[in-house]
Amino acid sequence: MPWSRIISGIVAIALALVAVLLGGWYFTILLAVVVFLGQQEYFNLVRTRGILPAAKTTIFLSLVLLAICTLDGNLADAVMPIAGTIICFYLLFQPKMATIADVSASIMGLFYVGYLPSFWVRLRAIGTTAVSNLPLGGYWPTAWKDILEEQNFVSLPLGLKMTALTFFCIWAADIGAYTIGKFFGKTRLSDISPKKTVEGAVFGISASLVVALVGAYYLELPKFFFTGMTLGLLIGLASLLGDLTESMLKRDAGVKDSGQLIPGHGGILDRTDSYIFTAPLVFYFVTLILPLLSKL
Repeated sequence: MPWSRIISGIVAIALALVAVLLGGWYFTILLAVVVFLGQQEYFNLVRTRGILPAAKTTIFLSLVLLAICTLDGNLADAVMPIAGTIICFYLLFQPKMATIADVSASIMGLFYVGYLPSFWVRLRAIGTTAVSNLPLGGYWPTAWKDILEEQNFVSLPLGLKMTALTFFCIWAADIGAYTIGKFFGKTRLSDISPKKTVEGAVFGISASLVVALVGAYYLELPKFFFTGMTLGLLIGLASLLGDLTESMLKRDAGVKDSGQLIPGHGGILDRTDSYIFTAPLVFYFVTLILPLLSKL
């Protein structure tokens, strides 16, 4: 593995962990930067097909969506159809008549690189208000020795714990799939991404399962075995789906990478594709399934 890939990966992980710990607007701002850059890469891919999307309008509305999620996550689902209506209205009054592809690509950009990532804000916000001790809704441990003690770590906000656990599962899946696929993979997984192998995919999902199971036990989640296995499987599969989806977009656009921003990794979408479909699944698992498991 190239050193540039290793170093940039370590920097990205460090930034992600600090943002997850801080939460509040700090987490939202970092995510907004990722969404802004990711949207630009997505629309650059779209333009290679001769499509003229409402790029600036969609990017602006995606950032507004993140801000509203931070203020009140319950409003996010209402913002999505309103934002879609605004995009269609904008395209209707362009000098050149918009096509079905223009509208579809714009709405897809709003959904894929705006709405789905906004679930990270909603997930991280669960139970955060009670422990916020920084301006802008942030949190920082007063003593690191306290947070490392198991009883104190378990009492941290559920959103912080589940966001961190999800990140660790994604990292385990990505590293496991990359390593095993590179050195031991022989069976091609899909023509969409020729370098991905069945062996790598299976090991990546298995790595996610192990991390989720250990995390569920350590965090004392209800019915930890079922919770850990289900979460690990959901995260592993969603991570793989996100990777393949972005590969499909790049293949259709005829490019190898979505951008060149991150040394050794390509663009923002190349680095964050595993996160896009993961957050909604984990958010609804935490808000809908975990309360039911707690009552059993």
